[in-house]
Amino acid sequence: MDLKYTRCQYDHCDLDKRRSTTGYVFTMAGGPVSWRSTLQSTITLSSTETEYMAITEAVKEAIWLQGLVTDLGFKQQEVIVYCDSQSAIHLAKNQVIHVSKVCEVEELIAEVRWELLASADQPSKQLNIIDVLQRLGVAYHFERHIGEALERIYASSGAIHDDNDLYNVSLHFRLLRQQGFRVSCDVFNKFKDEKGQFKASLSANIPGLLAFYEATHLRVHGEEILDEALSFTTTQLESVKSNLRNPLAAQVTHALNQSLHKGIPRLESRVFITLYQEDTSHNKAFLKLLILDFNLVQSLHKQELEAIYFEPQYSLARKILTKVISMTSIIDDIYDAYGTLEEIVIFTEAIERWDIRSMNTLPKYMQICYKALLDVFEEIEQELAKQGRSYLVSHAKEAMKIMVRAYFDEAKSFHAKHIPSLEEYMRVGLVTSGYPMLTIMSFLGMGEIVTEETFVWAFSDPKIITASSVIGRLSDDIKSHKFEQERGHAASAVECYMKKYGVSEEVAYDELRRQVSDAWKDVNENCMRPTAVPMAILMRLLNLSRAIDVIYKEEDGYTLVGKEMKAKIESLLVYPVPI
Repeated sequence: MDLKYTRCQYDHCDLDKRRSTTGYVFTMAGGPVSWRSTLQSTITLSSTETEYMAITEAVKEAIWLQGLVTDLGFKQQEVIVYCDSQSAIHLAKNQVIHVSKVCEVEELIAEVRWELLASADQPSKQLNIIDVLQRLGVAYHFERHIGEALERIYASSGAIHDDNDLYNVSLHFRLLRQQGFRVSCDVFNKFKDEKGQFKASLSANIPGLLAFYEATHLRVHGEEILDEALSFTTTQLESVKSNLRNPLAAQVTHALNQSLHKGIPRLESRVFITLYQEDTSHNKAFLKLLILDFNLVQSLHKQELEAIYFEPQYSLARKILTKVISMTSIIDDIYDAYGTLEEIVIFTEAIERWDIRSMNTLPKYMQICYKALLDVFEEIEQELAKQGRSYLVSHAKEAMKIMVRAYFDEAKSFHAKHIPSLEEYMRVGLVTSGYPMLTIMSFLGMGEIVTEETFVWAFSDPKIITASSVIGRLSDDIKSHKFEQERGHAASAVECYMKKYGVSEEVAYDELRRQVSDAWKDVNENCMRPTAVPMAILMRLLNLSRAIDVIYKEEDGYTLVGKEMKAKIESLLVYPVPI
């Protein structure tokens, strides 16, 4: 007995009822013995959900048939279930359904925009609306209106000094800092007692503590009160989280593990959706917009990978960066693990020449990689040529060559069994982290906002690129240190620090974590106005740092992809938001 197919044709479903057709056919000895094709009785929004329902119905029938066959005295092998999950792809490609959803999203955008603008005379209410829209991941629809609202609130920021509500002040501070406004941290002095300690009464205000905690992650150098506040709020929230009820308990637990500012925006939105649904006071229009928008954008992301940008308008940039990251991982492994010293010498020379004729000088496995690298850049050049911007690829090639030279320097040290000084290591290690090169690559495909001056700025080693590279390099070294040393790897920042100061591994870890924290302050500082380049460009660097924080939160999630990382990827790219 064999189940030939289970197909859920969501692309042909009734748009109003949102139902789908489920079908199955069981055969025995080549002939059909049970079949069904019916409209599902349950309304569904998600094509993935309909697939699960289809399989459930088919498996019920399979169990019954298997029992019948057994009772008749036949020996039955396992029943094989084939599930055709192409309906999700059909849905993404079906323009009738797609356009219908886009129209519904546009109507909701107009409704939400009206609510945002109507709250202009109530700053606290407007800030809360902006916060929800940003957390839900739909703020990009209202960038201009949100920007104008925050400009107006900042211009009349006397209100923040008169407000004694910890939640309001913290939200005000965080949202304006996120927008690049230089709001003073002195606004939090009012929450200290005469002894210079945070008031004990704050401990009972959990929403206020949580908002204050989130605000501290936008601190810069010299803001001791926010350093103290991070320690204070973390301690207080840790002590009460087990006594809280959902959704506040879940929100506190998640925030303590992953702060909002350092999280990947799209992933944070996916987490917040569930929390917002559980909030009985949620705005139905906001939630409906989020669900439709998330699933529409996800249908685009199913063909791409994302983290540095999730906004639909950056599709080309996302495709470019995805391919380059894949190639970089392979090249990194050639220098780290597979290439002999003699092989990487000629591989480095070939990349310097950037000429397909150099391929014949390489070993077979390197030829495959080398040709793929040149093909990827050729494809990028052709895509950018459609915009009349193919000349930008020369900057990307130069960034790749700079990184490969650093890979070669690092590999030479490894083969010579040389542990460099910490300063020498960081000089090379910041380049081999890949983040300077990825920064350059992330600008391609962003459109007219990126100019020649943008690349001149990027190649001048601005502080924010250095800080982002420090975050990436040291986070990687801390989490991958033991694994890398077991397999035989060049010295990391951990060994270099231990050698320089004669300290233990744990002491080295603590100091490197402190340096990561300081680098975050540099990132925050360089995102405040006036900025050297447009904020949209700086957001690529901020989001790159955020991706690193998430990937290396518990372990080296890039090399050793565990259950948690897989679950995050699935929530972004596989499972739509159920209605």
